Amino acid sequence: MTQDQLDAFLANGGFGPSESAMLLLSTVFAVLLLWGVWAMRAAYVGWAEHQLPHRALLMVIVRFVSMYLVLTYFLLS
Repeated sequence: MTQDQLDAFLANGGFGPSESAMLLLSTVFAVLLLWGVWAMRAAYVGWAEHQLPHRALLMVIVRFVSMYLVLTYFLLS
């Protein structure tokens, strides 16, 4: 962006593009963590009530951790 574009963004929004990008990334990771906690809790409840095999519980955890690591690599690098 040119300096005029940066000045216009700052004047109209009250914050710069880098703060906007940080807010977006923080929101993505907050939603991902909330979803992961919900998914792992639901899987644990199913496992504790003997409605879900142990392997399925581990697969939920592995999927969440791998998705978190991949998104971390792509969004923060």
